[in-house]
Amino acid sequence: MNIHYCTQCGSIVSTRTPPGDERARPVCTVCGNVHYQNPKMVVGCIPEYEDRILLCRRNIEPRRGKWTLPAGFLENGETVREGAIRETYEEARLRVEIIAPYRLFDLAFVNQVYLMFRARILVPEFRPTPESSEVKLVHEDAIPWDDIAFPVINKTLLHYFRERRTGRFEFQCLELAESSAISRKS
Repeated sequence: MNIHYCTQCGSIVSTRTPPGDERARPVCTVCGNVHYQNPKMVVGCIPEYEDRILLCRRNIEPRRGKWTLPAGFLENGETVREGAIRETYEEARLRVEIIAPYRLFDLAFVNQVYLMFRARILVPEFRPTPESSEVKLVHEDAIPWDDIAFPVINKTLLHYFRERRTGRFEFQCLELAESSAISRKS
């Protein structure tokens, strides 16, 4: 994202390395405000109920019509747990309790960080929303692998089902490179 005008005073910004910094950044030519550009944080969860998980069919772009886990951008003023719970409610009108952090993915090629939690469905009551045209509980053998919206969700699901067979869920920090974002089954 190119910044042309200062968010503090409205003056023109230029790209330069601020004193004491090591990177070129957009800096206001009048007030000196440095406009830091940082990755977006995406939070979500794997809602579990008995031996099924909840998936949402996206009703918004990008990837409208594809399936995903409930997730979205963290809002200012909320914790990552609160954000994952809020996103699950917004996308499925589903109430969950966070069990534990599960996966953290760095997607540097799109300036995003995904933090996915395991979550327990409190009451299996859910419904479509403006963000999700369809919401359903599915067994592993019913996952629509060819219609998963995002590679990071595909990888989260693959890891989850592999670990579920052992009963041992381990938090991991992983990187998803642009090249592996193309591969759906790795």
